[in-house]
Amino acid sequence: MTNSSDWINALRLRTLPLSVSGILVGSFVAVYQGYWNPIIFLLALFTTLLFQILSNLANDLGDYLKGADNSGRIGPVRAVQSGAISKSAMKNAVVFTAAISFISAGFLIYFGTKHLSSASIYIYTGLAIASILAAVTYTIGKKAYGYNGLGDLFVFIFFGLISVMGVYPLFSDTFSWELVLPAVTIGFLSTSVLNLNNMRDRENDEKVGKRTLAVKLGAKNAKRYHFFLISTAFLSWIFFLVLSKNWLGFVSLIPTILFIKHLIFVAKNSVPKELDSQLKTVALGTFFISILYVISVSVSQWVF
Repeated sequence: MTNSSDWINALRLRTLPLSVSGILVGSFVAVYQGYWNPIIFLLALFTTLLFQILSNLANDLGDYLKGADNSGRIGPVRAVQSGAISKSAMKNAVVFTAAISFISAGFLIYFGTKHLSSASIYIYTGLAIASILAAVTYTIGKKAYGYNGLGDLFVFIFFGLISVMGVYPLFSDTFSWELVLPAVTIGFLSTSVLNLNNMRDRENDEKVGKRTLAVKLGAKNAKRYHFFLISTAFLSWIFFLVLSKNWLGFVSLIPTILFIKHLIFVAKNSVPKELDSQLKTVALGTFFISILYVISVSVSQWVF
């Protein structure tokens, strides 16, 4: 019999803080510019969390069906792989989570697009459907994009561009190209988490035919790519803080020291298994950047 702890493990709670980082940043850029709606904020957070949970459950099922989750895999044992949750139960969970994700997105669209054009409703509905499909087809289906080296691109688009730039108009009823900079930051840092995961699993993924970008690049170039993602993310973030003239926002650079230590660790690493410990560093480091930005904006609004 499946225990509640098995389902909690399958949800992969450690991935959830990273998933809301873009929503936090996009929402508080709006706050910095004088826009706020607590209902939209809470619905955006809830919907994003559901999308991430859906992705985690679908990934657990998909990697098992494709043979990527096997005894040679380095990361934590997955629920379906271990037998803790049956295939049928996981399929039902994926369908159920997809349904409630769409319902939550529907409420977000309803409250967030009241003052936007009718075309915006269709755009956001399309984005909601695309988010659900992307969460599921990362590992499920004959053309699962996670098995063809496109996972990085999709993470950048959905965790970065759509998350940061998509939530802002729901508060402000306008669009700002300035958001490209923080979207690049959150998108690249989120992608670096995936790349780190793929560097860890590179050898096993190659054996089972999972052609992630790390597999295609090889160990040495995957590290170079990792350095590019993180360094570009921080440069983009600094430019954003300068352009927005949020000087208190520079407090969000405090986690930089964590990332410097992380990059040194990755540069010296020769044992893929040891990279697993760094996933938490990058994921929580990204979350801390967003939280510190939220605090800086809140303080600036309160003081000034």
